[in-house]
Amino acid sequence: MLETLESGAQGEPWFRLIDKVYSDRTLLAAFQQVARNDGAAGVDHVSVTEFERQLPGSLRELADVLKSGVYQPQAIKRVQIPKAGSNETRPLGIPTVRDRVVQTALVYALEPIFERDFAEHSYGFRPGRGCKDALRRVDELLQAGYTHVVDADLKGYFDSIPHDRLMALVEAKIADGAVLRLISAFLQADIVADTSRWTPEQGAPQGAVLSPLLSNIYLDPLDHLLAQSGFEMVRYADDFVILCRTSAEAQRALDLVRNWTSEAGLTLHPTKTKLVNAACEEFSFLGYTFRGTKHWPRDKSREQLKDTLRAKTPRTSGDSLGSVIQRVNQSLQGWFEYFQHSSFANVFQDLDGWLRMRLRSLLRKRQGGRGRGRGRGCDHQRWPNHFFAEQGLFNLKAAHASPLQPSQR
Repeated sequence: MLETLESGAQGEPWFRLIDKVYSDRTLLAAFQQVARNDGAAGVDHVSVTEFERQLPGSLRELADVLKSGVYQPQAIKRVQIPKAGSNETRPLGIPTVRDRVVQTALVYALEPIFERDFAEHSYGFRPGRGCKDALRRVDELLQAGYTHVVDADLKGYFDSIPHDRLMALVEAKIADGAVLRLISAFLQADIVADTSRWTPEQGAPQGAVLSPLLSNIYLDPLDHLLAQSGFEMVRYADDFVILCRTSAEAQRALDLVRNWTSEAGLTLHPTKTKLVNAACEEFSFLGYTFRGTKHWPRDKSREQLKDTLRAKTPRTSGDSLGSVIQRVNQSLQGWFEYFQHSSFANVFQDLDGWLRMRLRSLLRKRQGGRGRGRGRGCDHQRWPNHFFAEQGLFNLKAAHASPLQPSQR
């Protein structure tokens, strides 16, 4: 853990930060964080393992070029990854390991400065906060009668942040020219996708270590505007909802957001942004669907789990059933840890039954059978539910009903 930065005079910008970025301690901690996250190689094809082989020399070289002010980021490799529970994709930027280390060091230096002024209702990419905190706050507000919801969606937020306005917000707190040039260089790093290469004029690429902090900095004025206007907002990165007591309040909040985003060079999605009466209508936030005081995994969240489990239970798998179940359990337990607070048990029962059907199909295939293992026929008698329990298969419904289950939000 790096030392806490000493604060200068209240409201005064920081003039000397680059030495915090290139210090041996910071760069080593930054590399260790990058190594924990692992991830693919960038355009230079250097993996985390290969970069580590050159330690400590590679970190000394980084310190030298950062200190001399000649550091230049490499291009960002852009790939398309599937969106959870849909056939759509979203762009992901992959900086080189070298650039990820420097960006992590920058975050270590910058985060304490901006963190102390971030709004209370911002939960994404902040130390000591997470999705569950945001979900808990939404549930508290719904329970307190804030049932008129502005369900907002920023269209292509990360790719549309204006560089000049973002840098102006950074410069309000940071006056170190070397650090500012470094941030600007990362924002303007070339992007490579297949055979195309271009220099972005706006945006902070998703996948870059620095982008989450910069995205919070850009939306921070909106956070404070809504708080000062008396609205209850819950934001996780670019995903946010505003909970109000009346439809008139919700409309005023939406108008305020529309005006701010227009002036900030951002766009609210015309069809995905809507007003919802949560007392009788549904809205989704961070993987959950809410209605009234109830909440459960949204359809896309369940489909994402099914996609993961399909990949781990192919009927042509030659692995032992125990190995398959071990891999499946890792996904089930991780998914359940997040969605265990569902108000309804049938969600888990349906998924349990679907997975056992997949496993029966696998076992039937191994015995020369065809088709899917379903129903209460021979397959169910040959491999009853308790058979899979004896093999150690994690049972979502049983885990949800366990007396050791933490109390719901």
